[in-house]
Amino acid sequence: MSNDVLSIIPTDPQWQPDRAAAERTAALAAELAPGLPDGVEVEIDTIWHDALAPVDCGTNLERIGCPHCGASIDTEWYADLLESHCEDGFATLAVEVPCCGAATSLDVLDYDWPCGFARFEIAIWNPERNWFGHEELASISDTLGHPVKQIRAHI
Repeated sequence: MSNDVLSIIPTDPQWQPDRAAAERTAALAAELAPGLPDGVEVEIDTIWHDALAPVDCGTNLERIGCPHCGASIDTEWYADLLESHCEDGFATLAVEVPCCGAATSLDVLDYDWPCGFARFEIAIWNPERNWFGHEELASISDTLGHPVKQIRAHI
């Protein structure tokens, strides 16, 4: 069985909220994400990572573009990179892209569907919606105390 996960992460990959803000924000996410038609509530995980963790879009990933030369970056390169850090996370997001050799950061690559990296994540499993709207994201950001972005994964 496949799953969809709508994740909310801070725009600053290193930032983490305090527990109270995280709990308030998870509760707001639960209000905004409808449950299943049969009354089953969505599952929400609030996760603090010790190191920078990838929050990717799973099989939704269609393309990765280089912010320096505009070339497409092989998604296998990205998958291999994620796999090599799956146990311990990333100490840094600094990377040399294979297309042009430019030094850049993993969080500024042009991902088609959105991907990110974070030390904090709210993951909403099978939310029965695609995305949060701009006003909803602003409310989530205000509640958390930091700007956020969303990533939708299909796994």
